[in-house]
Amino acid sequence: MLIDSAEGLASFVERASSADALAVDAEFLRERTYYPRLCLLQLATDEEAVAVDPLSGLDLAPLASLMRDRGITKVFHAGGQDIEILCRVFGAPPAPVFDTQVAATLTGHASQTSYQDLVAAMLGVPLEKSQRYTDWSARPLSKEQVEYALDDVRYLLPLYRTIHSLLESSGRLAWLADEFERMADPATYAVVPEQQYLRVKRASSLRGRSSAVLRELAAWREREAQRRDIPRRWLVPDETLVEIARRAPEREADLAGIRGLSDQVARRYGRAIVEAVQRGRAVPRDQWPSLPHKHARRAVPSEVVDLMAALVRARAREHGVAPTLIASRSDLEAFAEGEPDSPLASGWRHAMVGAELDGLLRGEIALAVSGNGVVVRPGEPPLASEKGGES
Repeated sequence: MLIDSAEGLASFVERASSADALAVDAEFLRERTYYPRLCLLQLATDEEAVAVDPLSGLDLAPLASLMRDRGITKVFHAGGQDIEILCRVFGAPPAPVFDTQVAATLTGHASQTSYQDLVAAMLGVPLEKSQRYTDWSARPLSKEQVEYALDDVRYLLPLYRTIHSLLESSGRLAWLADEFERMADPATYAVVPEQQYLRVKRASSLRGRSSAVLRELAAWREREAQRRDIPRRWLVPDETLVEIARRAPEREADLAGIRGLSDQVARRYGRAIVEAVQRGRAVPRDQWPSLPHKHARRAVPSEVVDLMAALVRARAREHGVAPTLIASRSDLEAFAEGEPDSPLASGWRHAMVGAELDGLLRGEIALAVSGNGVVVRPGEPPLASEKGGES
């Protein structure tokens, strides 16, 4: 069912308002724009699946009530970009949300399992892939295109209910709460121009004042890309932005010869670029940004990492997931060093094994062999000398 009229949309919203879950998927284009262009919105309840056509001039505002209804779980598969788009369309992310790709990892599937593979594995339904590279902005849409699009939500609720039941019975459902709250948090999708320098490739190659210059340049580029609704790389590529920050040109004429900066961009934005450089050069030393630089890691004894890996393997076997899905050896080393961004420090990985790893590192628990497996036991209190006290 293709909805391209206000009457059709209002009727669907009325029917869907009594549902406890709503499957959501979006088709969009963003190759030539800064903001993704929503081309088609697929929605499904347990009773029906519809495709809503925003390119028909249809006002999507009536859908806002469904998107913010806390009594209706919005179900996505790998929904990060879809939620970002809907956040812009409706002014806030849908909530609450459930992502079947994220949740499936706790049922033994790989972290990047596709929707088609998951439907085939869990529901036994093979899905058509012929329209994967369709230009969803082209109109009219064929019946085959609409049916293909509807398949993206037609099986999403059965998938959700199957995974939800498995996680509920295994006691793992609560492990996903933090991740799904993050996905429904508006702050997750907020773009702060002054922070975009952190996303610039090779930014870590800069030092000192150059990093402050890069921050100003990246903020200017972000705002200009937003204003013109074009990809930021169309203005100035990352590598060129880093080179400008390194050279810190004082005049527009100094921009000549910088690789990747076209004459057209230099003429149109030369003054703005030089002004951004000047603002960066004027930043006091104590306000220079700190860029993440690659550094030599403090050596973590290999036997410590081996113990951590043994605990991860034990919990992975117990919960029926691959150990590599929980943590790599590099992840374990980072966690042992106390890196706050470690995947083991939050979310379901922390619930499954991260908290125990922390106890292991503190000496509060110990590992022992029991039968053919590893068990966790209370650890021995560390000696005073080991804690840095007197012996």
